[in-house]
Order: sequence, then structure tokens, then C-alpha cells
Amino acid sequence: MYKFLILTLLSVVVYSQNNSTKIDTNSTKDLNSTKKSVSKKTKLEKNIEKAIEKEKKFKKEQKFYQGKDYNLTDKKIDSSSLDKIKVIKPDYDFEMLEF
Repeated sequence: MYKFLILTLLSVVVYSQNNSTKIDTNSTKDLNSTKKSVSKKTKLEKNIEKAIEKEKKFKKEQKFYQGKDYNLTDKKIDSSSLDKIKVIKPDYDFEMLEF
């Protein structure tokens, strides 16, 4: 799972580097590019938070599916009560005919 998280983070970083814009000397372009970089950082942070939440959810589900938190002691069956159950024998008195 940690490998998946690291791979996701690396892919986000590579993707953000490929889509970054170059800063020109013009002040208006500098302001626009800094706003874009700030918004990209917030998007990156949001994506990281989403990935971390998914990891936490997956970890919680895996604990449930692996049965570490199960307490089934109150569901045990008394073996002496099994002798009281009537055995039903199946009926084998039918014929299979070929047509």
C-alpha cells in the first residue's frame, strides 16, 4: 500500500512539473504564474490528502476482512445440543428415465 501511495505522489509531482509554466519578466505574467503555481500546490495538497484518506479507509477495511476484530465467543455451538437434532434421511425412491 505504501508503494502505491509513493507511486501516486511521484506521478503527481512529475505531472505537475510537466505542466508548469515559465515565469517571464513581465510583472503581470509573474502574478498570473504565481497564482497558478499556488493553485497547483493546493490541488497537489488536496490530491495527497485524498490519497491518504483512501489509504486509511483501505487499511480499516482490510482489518475487517481479515477478521482480526471479530469476537465470536458468544456464537459457539454446544456439541451436546447437536445430538438432539433429528437426522432427516433423503428420499432416493425416484427414477431417472431417458427419453
